[in-house]
Amino acid sequence: MQFRTTLAIVSLAVSPMVVGDEFEDWEGEAELGVLITSGNSEETDINSRLALVHEVAEWRNSGEFRSAFSESEDETTTEKYRGNLQSDYKFEGSQYLFVRGSYEDERFSGYDFQSSLTSGYGNRVWQRGERSFLDLSAGAGYRFNKLEEPDEDGNRDEEEAITRLAGQFDYALSENALFRQKLSTEIGLDENNTETESETSVQATVVGNLSMKAAYRVQHVSDEPAGSDDTDTEISLSLLYGF
Repeated sequence: MQFRTTLAIVSLAVSPMVVGDEFEDWEGEAELGVLITSGNSEETDINSRLALVHEVAEWRNSGEFRSAFSESEDETTTEKYRGNLQSDYKFEGSQYLFVRGSYEDERFSGYDFQSSLTSGYGNRVWQRGERSFLDLSAGAGYRFNKLEEPDEDGNRDEEEAITRLAGQFDYALSENALFRQKLSTEIGLDENNTETESETSVQATVVGNLSMKAAYRVQHVSDEPAGSDDTDTEISLSLLYGF
């Protein structure tokens, strides 16, 4: 019941994303490539990603959806789906208030699913041109995860208030190349379970709207489920199409 309530709040929060009539204000990118993972899954997978951004004078709405899948001898060895949606209300130039919802389902992580809903304040503290900037944000919210197996107390539900800190640094290396660093952490205020994620990537235009992208991603959970690794890493090489 609590999880369905969380999803309903997320849907209301990001509704501006799906009701915009001015399609020229939308941008996006689709990505497909090869992913090498270590941690809870050590495989070479097919990686896909879709990202959308809708931005007008007072609102910036974004969504990202990822999946990774692999099979070996007719058995699934990796299966992972992830999505996040964020709506920013911009004011006084570079400042904004945000509401963000995320959901992740990774088959071999020890979790049935992981979800969170946060809101807070952000600021674009530095910008040079359109492609180079530094965004920092801080907020608070709620985390609800479900374990695949009950813990030592017989519980499968993990829920607590959280604090979220995040940053994104984009730097245009040239007209055709971009460096990007994302870093975020969600700190539990009750159980002190901290989930941290870092993603470093470089992309360069091949021709037209088609780019080549290389990325390194790390996810760390301070209090992992029994029998699971606390750290997952991903190295990806993919083609990216911007539109």
